[in-house]
Amino acid sequence: MGRARYIVVEGPIGVGKTSLARRLGASLQGALMLERPEDNPFLDRFYRNPRDAALPTQLFFLFQRAGQLEALQQEDMFAAARVADFMFEKDALFAELTLTRHELDLYRQVWRSLELRPPPPDLVIYLQAPVDVLLSRIARRGIDFEQRISRAYLEQLTEAYARFFHAWEDSPLLIVNAAAIDPVNNDREYEELLGAIQRIDKGRHFYNPAGRGIV
Repeated sequence: MGRARYIVVEGPIGVGKTSLARRLGASLQGALMLERPEDNPFLDRFYRNPRDAALPTQLFFLFQRAGQLEALQQEDMFAAARVADFMFEKDALFAELTLTRHELDLYRQVWRSLELRPPPPDLVIYLQAPVDVLLSRIARRGIDFEQRISRAYLEQLTEAYARFFHAWEDSPLLIVNAAAIDPVNNDREYEELLGAIQRIDKGRHFYNPAGRGIV
């Protein structure tokens, strides 16, 4: 991996990206840049009735991202490692999934007006897991508004992530089968995954602990 400065952990809701980002940040002595969904006042309404609140939910996240990007650009990106549990490009993925055509047009106009130019990550770690696993983890962690997430929405989201990363070429990518491991609470599994991460230099790789490891 060399000395990656900006690492992003991504994946659908419930896959464990925030917990892994926190642990990686501690191991790499890096600063964390985390999503703050609990700050979005429209999110609970969105999960109750997606059509009623999709646009304000997306716009809130977009402006939140703009603020995070401004803070990121004001820092010296070469001074310390940074680990994020989201990538700026994901906002468009969610917008395309949840907004009507006219709402999406408005969203894109706002995006262009903000002139967002996020830096490419040095490495993206994409965590994958089946919908049943995601639903189980969401139920187990017990965040109130997440309990209203439907199976249909998660299925659409996981498919959207798969399409997004199938086309991703902007930075090295490690695709992790996260269904059978617990790198947050299992030290051995975490150290094995960390070793795989540190071996990434370029290209696209797959980490499957139930199979042959990294390829």
